[in-house]
Amino acid sequence: MLELSETISVDEIAVGLPSRIHEVTAGPVARAPDRIALVEGGASWSYRELEQRVGEIATVLSSLGIRAGDRMIIVSENCIALAALLLATSRLDAWAIVANPRLSARELDQIRDHSGARRMFFTSGTSKEAAAHASRYGAENWRIGPLAEIGVGPLNESATVQPVETDPARQVAVLIYTSGTTGTPKGVMLSHDNLLISAKTTAYFRRMNEKDKIHLVLPISHIVGISLLIMTLMVGGTVRMVSKYDPAATAKAVAEEGVTILNGVPATYQRLLEYKSVSGVEQLSRGSLRLIAVAGAPLDLNLKLRVEKEFGLPLLNGYGITECSPGISGVRFDRPRSDQAVGTLLPGVEARVRTIEGFPTVSGEVGELHVRGRNVMLGYYRAPELTAKVIDSEGWFNTGDLARFDGDCLYIVGRTKEMIIRSGFNVYPAEVEAVLSSHKDVVQSAVVGRAADGNEEIVAFVQLLPGSCTTPETLMHFVRSQLTSYKRPSEIVILDALPATSTGKILKHKLAESLREGGAAPAVQTPEFRRQHI
Repeated sequence: MLELSETISVDEIAVGLPSRIHEVTAGPVARAPDRIALVEGGASWSYRELEQRVGEIATVLSSLGIRAGDRMIIVSENCIALAALLLATSRLDAWAIVANPRLSARELDQIRDHSGARRMFFTSGTSKEAAAHASRYGAENWRIGPLAEIGVGPLNESATVQPVETDPARQVAVLIYTSGTTGTPKGVMLSHDNLLISAKTTAYFRRMNEKDKIHLVLPISHIVGISLLIMTLMVGGTVRMVSKYDPAATAKAVAEEGVTILNGVPATYQRLLEYKSVSGVEQLSRGSLRLIAVAGAPLDLNLKLRVEKEFGLPLLNGYGITECSPGISGVRFDRPRSDQAVGTLLPGVEARVRTIEGFPTVSGEVGELHVRGRNVMLGYYRAPELTAKVIDSEGWFNTGDLARFDGDCLYIVGRTKEMIIRSGFNVYPAEVEAVLSSHKDVVQSAVVGRAADGNEEIVAFVQLLPGSCTTPETLMHFVRSQLTSYKRPSEIVILDALPATSTGKILKHKLAESLREGGAAPAVQTPEFRRQHI
């Protein structure tokens, strides 16, 4: 088994790194061209087929007017066609924008207009949502090389090309639109080097090789999905494409298909445990799993323990954000932890913790996390002022996350903008959420602040297990003994479901908006709620 070195440098890891993301398949093609690269349902492509077909697709895209420096939108769920289109875009030195078809028409329009995209492409044959968007945009179905039923939108004659850079650290590979906590989309420019170094570093510490098969449930329209795709192809492994997360299907795939790695957000694992509960399965099969990992949202310790007991594997927590491609830190494969730490920094990533005013903190003190390294984005597209606010002249990127270090181990406490100041005390929502989520009937929770008479109140939104009779009063009593008075919620709202992205990340800004607008809760699956005031 590969021995890991804690002293290895990022330069050592980067040896042999290609200059473009589509080139990651070159090694596997040379070593084992018939090994399966991509699987979707009953279809599969070998590495030889993938490289050949990506070339064919790039030729057709070029004939459709896609030029080096163009932005190209791909509206698609996870599928072989999406992976091939993404790699073909790289071959042309165009910028790929992968958009989830579950976005609204307004959201897609925003991305199209802001990016100045040359064309939009839709995997109409595999997604009814993508087909609906294609129809709205007047797209026509084309065969693009080996890909059937690809909706091709009208050519934007006014689209301008961006300069093409030979240096992979300066050439944009993907443009990812993220709203963060504000709800306003920002285009994150990630270079080929950003994506490649982050993927290779993570693959190194996960000891990934050609024998690995990853169950890709996290959407490629988000940074983690793209990174997982790249790192698996880089080592010559197999990617099983999953268009929409279904816990029953995931449990079956793990049990029967030789899946070795499963990545998810906390909600991914929570739903797996819910499936086990409602289906009456005595124990979820571990199959060939050797590694399970989680990121993207605060990890409840109770959930972590339950998942680890179920699979007999440590659930490895990690931390990253879109602007950092995404890897910043992770719990090491050979050094699992029993707490909620997000591990140690990845090689090549520097970090510092500062007060909100920008002053250094003392060891162990909570402050804003700033990071620097080859993984940090080039900036926000067409937003130089916004970029300047988060990346200083020395290359330090302000994550906007509140963090602390215990030795070399990193802990994420919450978001700067989410921190609640109640009667002069700082309240970190993650702490309150951890207590609420430890209740046996709570699926997940989200805590936000609400202005009240020159102060801030704490409002908790909670989702319960189906059929639970737990009330806000019960939960108030539950937290009373575990939280000091200023950390206790002023109100608890029970919802059928919390608003979330396709990856399961809770949209706290929507919950906060509902409070400012005086409503009881956002419209999420027509929730019914009960209220409790203290």
